Amino acid sequence: MTALVTGASSGIGREIALKLARKGMRLVISGRNKEKLEQLRDEIGANRVRIIVADISKESECRRLYEEASEYNISIVVNNAGFGLFGKFCESKLERELEMIDVNIKAVHILTKLFLRDFTEKNKGYILNVASAAGFMAGPLMSTYYATKNYVVKLTQAINEELRVQGSDVYVGAFCPGPVKTPFNDVAGVDFGLRGITAKYAAECAVKGMFERRTLIIPTLKMKICVYGSRLIPDNALAAVTYNIQTKKGEH
Repeated sequence: MTALVTGASSGIGREIALKLARKGMRLVISGRNKEKLEQLRDEIGANRVRIIVADISKESECRRLYEEASEYNISIVVNNAGFGLFGKFCESKLERELEMIDVNIKAVHILTKLFLRDFTEKNKGYILNVASAAGFMAGPLMSTYYATKNYVVKLTQAINEELRVQGSDVYVGAFCPGPVKTPFNDVAGVDFGLRGITAKYAAECAVKGMFERRTLIIPTLKMKICVYGSRLIPDNALAAVTYNIQTKKGEH
């Protein structure tokens, strides 16, 4: 089997690539940092890894990535690339938010749709969309990021139901971790108050959940309680709680 992993140069994406490699799979790894991708390729073994440098904030690059990756008979797609941004909505930079929407939503949408068409035709394949526990609620002070992850969660759930009704063997799921110790925090400009899991542990949970064909993969019992417990709280009250938690993130 050959897996495509986006955002593979660091963090969860890198660890997922390593985990899949240890399972004996060939890899196509993608990202913007060629040097880090080459380091990962050398660590795994050059004969088992292909690199496609792409900036998937651009639609044309998403389509190019699909076309080039398809040459390697992809059977697993991990849409991992994404980033966050901390700050009040009226003060954060519009250009950066639009870039976030392009990466977190548009790229996931395009790659999921294009590969899903191929997979459904063959009636096999796996697509794992890396979302977040943030995808189940509103997120004051990280409003755009939370909204993008809500999109990924709900899109994945909807596609999964369509596949179930069709009796398809194709898998589509969403990985929804809480805080993870990765370079994401530096990019977003936050310091999580909650203790985060390691990227390696996150990757282990993600890959295990994917092969168990779970629609929503939420690591740790504490985070499961937070996610499912949040459904019992009115949206306005939950937004207020989230605001207080986000305020602590920015105090660093």
